[in-house]
Amino acid sequence: MKTLSADYQTARTLFLDRARSAGAEITSTVHPERGPAGEELAMDTAWFGPRDAERVVVTVSGTHGAEGFAGSALQSAWFDRHEASRPAGTAHMAVHALNPFGFAWTRRVNEGNIDLNRNFIYFNETVPENPDYAGIADLLVPREWNEETIGSTTMALLGLAEEKGWDWLQAAVSRGQYSHPTGLFFGGRGPAWSHLELKKLMVENLGSASRVAVLDLHTGLGPWGHGELISSDLPDSESLDRANSWYDGDVIPLAGGESVSAVLQGEWLVRVPAWLPRAEVTSLAIEYGTIEIVGVLQALRADAWLWAHGDPASSDAAAIRAQVRAAFADDDPAWLARLLEQFELRMDQAFAGLNS
Repeated sequence: MKTLSADYQTARTLFLDRARSAGAEITSTVHPERGPAGEELAMDTAWFGPRDAERVVVTVSGTHGAEGFAGSALQSAWFDRHEASRPAGTAHMAVHALNPFGFAWTRRVNEGNIDLNRNFIYFNETVPENPDYAGIADLLVPREWNEETIGSTTMALLGLAEEKGWDWLQAAVSRGQYSHPTGLFFGGRGPAWSHLELKKLMVENLGSASRVAVLDLHTGLGPWGHGELISSDLPDSESLDRANSWYDGDVIPLAGGESVSAVLQGEWLVRVPAWLPRAEVTSLAIEYGTIEIVGVLQALRADAWLWAHGDPASSDAAAIRAQVRAAFADDDPAWLARLLEQFELRMDQAFAGLNS
C-alpha cells in the first residue's frame, strides 16, 4: 500500500477485504446516519486469532474521523503483510472507524459536533469546566467566514498566544469544553453513539483476556511523519513503566507536560481499565505529525464554521473538506511509508510485550 484511500467507502472496503483475506471474523455495527453520498456508515471490527485468547492487541482507527484515513491504511497494510505472523494464542482486534460519520464527511468530530476523545467523562458527575474557552469561542468560530474575519480573528488568536503563551492557547482550545455545542473540541452533553458502542465492544469481546494492549491511531500533531507515543497513565505509575519497557522508553505521559498534545478531559483510553477490570491494560495513543499546528487549527475552525453557520452542501464545503483532509491525512506516499515503518515496529513491540 503506497497511498491513502480517497474516501471513507474506499477505505472501509479495503479494510474489510484485507481482513477477510487474512482470515478475520468480521462484525459491523451500523451507524444511524448516512454518508455524503447516502452510503452506509459503520464501526467495523476484525478479529484475528482464538476467541478465548488471554492476550489481545487492540488497534483503533478513526476516533477523530478524518484521522481515519491514515489509521485505516495502517490497519489494512498490517493484515496484508503481517497478520499471519501473529504469535500463537494471541489475538488482534482491529476496530475501524470508531467515528464513521466524521470519517465519511471528512470531519474530526462526530454527527453531533462531539470530539469523541473529550466525550468519555462521567456525565452524572460534575462536568469539567474550561473557562478560558468561553473568552475565545467567538474568535475561534465567528459567524462569518471570509477573508476579513479569518484575518482579524486569526490575528487576535495569535496575539493571545504571544501574550499568554502557545501552551495556554493550546490548552484553552483543545483540552475539551462542554459549554459551546458548535465550538471546537466539544465534549457533548452525554455519551455519544460511538462511546456506547465502543464500551459494549470492549466488554463483549475482551472478557477472556488477562493482558490487553491498545493502540489508538491519531494524526495532526507533531513533526511531519513522526509517531509520538502518548500515555494517559500517570508518571511513575506501574502501567507507564510497563509501556516504556515494551516500547523502548519512547512513551510520553500526557500529564507530564512534554507531549505534543495538551492534557485532555474525557479521553477514552482512560476508561478501558474500568471496562476490563480483570485485565492488565497497556494503552497508548500514537500521534503522527502532519502540518504545523496553526494550519491544523485553521482547518478545524473552517469546518466548525461550515457546520455551525454555513451549509455542508454548499460550494464552500468541498474546499473546507479538502483543507481538513490536508491537515490530518498527507497524500504524499513518503508520509505513509514513514508511518508504516513505525507502526509495524510498535505492533511488533505490542505483541512481544504481551507475551513477555
